[in-house]
Amino acid sequence: MDGKTAVVTGGASGIGQAIAISFAQAGASVHIIEVDKKNAEKTTSTIRDQGGTAQWHLCDVSDQKQVKDVFCKIGGSSPVHILVNNAGVAHVGNLESTSDEDFERIFRINVKGVYNCMHAAIDYMKTAGCGVILNLASIAATAGLADRFAYSMSKGAVLTMTYSVARDYVAHNIRCNCISPARVHTPFVDGFLHKNYPGREQAMMEKLSQMQPMGRMAQPAEVASLALFLCSDAASFITGTNYPIDGGFLNLHG
Repeated sequence: MDGKTAVVTGGASGIGQAIAISFAQAGASVHIIEVDKKNAEKTTSTIRDQGGTAQWHLCDVSDQKQVKDVFCKIGGSSPVHILVNNAGVAHVGNLESTSDEDFERIFRINVKGVYNCMHAAIDYMKTAGCGVILNLASIAATAGLADRFAYSMSKGAVLTMTYSVARDYVAHNIRCNCISPARVHTPFVDGFLHKNYPGREQAMMEKLSQMQPMGRMAQPAEVASLALFLCSDAASFITGTNYPIDGGFLNLHG
């Protein structure tokens, strides 16, 4: 990725952080888009301490004006070669327990956030004559998961937006793919267990891990390795494809 400029949304923690660090180690100049200033600064410092190049930008991906302003700043000084849409939020609940506010929030961040960033990046990629977009979907986009109504809706939209953009821009030498992880062991998971299962975190961790046939969750670095491949020139013949990284969940479950 030497000489490439990569934008990673939600790049300050979890999967996004692992992707940002991985891309920087591979030679990319990384721009982290975040709402979490503290962790954005920390991740950027980590990359720089390792000899990499990174900047962070405070931006809410659900706000189109903020997104356009940030991409104008990035694209004004260098081409935008790679966009990784990783920023997103989770929600637990079925149809009846999902409020209007919950639904709107999930849609605004997980769906409109991806649209906003692709919309802002596409002209820069067309001008450069090439580009790679990688969206983070989920196995929830294709599997029926209990109590994930709004979240599944949002990731289904990410999947189909990926297919549409891949089709519309293949002639412009712009590739678009997505990754669909199963459960990944991130700080979000630890926080969720601590909040909802105090004193039983380890037992619940085991239960959630066993839902993958491999008996464990993915590590963020494993998702980052797939992201690195898909955004590199080694994957130049791959577009319009969804890559599950799920420990066998979709095909081996049950």
